[in-house]
Amino acid sequence: MTTIEDRVHPNETTVPLLPCPAPQETLAFWRALGFEVTYEQMRPYVYLALRWSGFELHYGPAPKDLDPAREQSGGCLVMVDSVAPYHAAFTDAMRSAYGKVLVKGLPRITRYRAGASRFSIVDPSGNTIIFVRRDEPQDLEYGGSTELEGLARVIDNARILREFKSDDRAAYRALDSGMRRRAEDASTVEQATALAGLIELSVALGKTDRVPEWGNQLRALTLTEPERAQVRSFVADPALLEPWWRPQEA
Repeated sequence: MTTIEDRVHPNETTVPLLPCPAPQETLAFWRALGFEVTYEQMRPYVYLALRWSGFELHYGPAPKDLDPAREQSGGCLVMVDSVAPYHAAFTDAMRSAYGKVLVKGLPRITRYRAGASRFSIVDPSGNTIIFVRRDEPQDLEYGGSTELEGLARVIDNARILREFKSDDRAAYRALDSGMRRRAEDASTVEQATALAGLIELSVALGKTDRVPEWGNQLRALTLTEPERAQVRSFVADPALLEPWWRPQEA
């Protein structure tokens, strides 16, 4: 006879077990973000358990030749109802602990653009934890929508590279090339959007020598306030664009 104990119940919990080549740095980072350390062991092997809100991260031994800088350690998905509150909580904690939001190197958090459906945290051990909205659209086109053309398609491709592949350099190259090859046939809003992306990515990559070039091109464009709002929505930090807006006519 089958008993209740013999049945499978749909109430499982999956906890990621991530390789940890940098245990002390990893602990310090997650503690700074407000995680509770529920278990800490360094010998005879590493085992760490951390909890924040309703999910846990566990860490175990890493192969001796695993280099965190290559960011090939491991990763996991954290499915949530809305990603914006999580990003806000973690960036606030970073500002409090480090005096700034960590957006480069290890550890770091990817930028969050209003309306985006995911963001990532890369920990000191090179693992990527991706926070994903549960109802993220299923028809996302990774690599640019086939329904778009010209600079509009380039912009969409850069969005995918930035938000889903966390590849700022590739996004920068795409927009830079797109502006050189496609700007003449593009609308004013499309040009402004590409320039806004280039300004933000230039700052993120530490390549600010061309920011005045992109900014002066943006200033030369005439945009309505609704068009400016559309351009602002493409970047995570609209404040970067404020010095470059052309004064609106009275």
